[in-house]
Amino acid sequence: MSRPVRRYVLAAVLVGLLAVTALVLQDVIVTAFFAITVAYVVYPLHQRLQRRGLSRRLAAGIISAGAFGIVLSALGLAGLALYRRRTAIVALVTDLPNDFSVTFAGQMYRIETATLVDPIVTGLQRIAVNVAQSTPVLVLKLGLFGVLLFGLLLRPKAAGTAVFNVVPEGYHDVVRRFHGRTRDTLYGIYVLQAATAAATFVVAFGTFVVLGYPAPVTLAVGAAVLQFVPVAGPGILLAALALADFLAGNVMRALLVALVGGIVVGLLPDVVIRPRLASYEITQ
Repeated sequence: MSRPVRRYVLAAVLVGLLAVTALVLQDVIVTAFFAITVAYVVYPLHQRLQRRGLSRRLAAGIISAGAFGIVLSALGLAGLALYRRRTAIVALVTDLPNDFSVTFAGQMYRIETATLVDPIVTGLQRIAVNVAQSTPVLVLKLGLFGVLLFGLLLRPKAAGTAVFNVVPEGYHDVVRRFHGRTRDTLYGIYVLQAATAAATFVVAFGTFVVLGYPAPVTLAVGAAVLQFVPVAGPGILLAALALADFLAGNVMRALLVALVGGIVVGLLPDVVIRPRLASYEITQ
């Protein structure tokens, strides 16, 4: 068998094995993908720790344990905040009036909100139950995430070697460029978005306290998490709060959360944080 044909056969075998693995491990494939993407981002830190004198195994262990702790703490704090404030969130929905009237083109329209409250409350309760039931599985997946991240950092070149062995040498530069683009993209997703989400939490908490909303910590956590939603972001939460205030007759606060909140919470963190970290990455 000639060398080029051998490469193509190995490539086909590799793709087939990846497909079979994805089928067999479909319940944890997202966890594995998450570990791979995080390894992309923290690998420079792993190299820096080795240059400081740490062994490869110790550096990988420290980073893996730290990443596990950060993810577990973030999910735990978010879940705890939502659990402790579940009554306030339900009260915010149930406090809406049963109906309200809107005048348009000289005609008055009556809209009943009572039919919407029960499905929303039921949906919130169902989400809480599902999250509680899936907690043990989530903890196991986080443990798998830590183990996979440790292995990837301990043998970082193993995956690259496997890829280069089946890719013709003339296309190695394409693989390297793809690697660079992937690294930069993941930096934007994790580092930039995480920093922006942290800033969003701070300004959102202050905004919700000033506007007098119940459970400002929970609402701020929600705004921070929504930063990872493309385009809409925290605007989803702000629009929901503005609509709830408008339906409850609090028109002034509805306008304030829509206008002031839209600028301070929805726009300011992106304008201030993202350009600074993006320029830092370019200069490194």
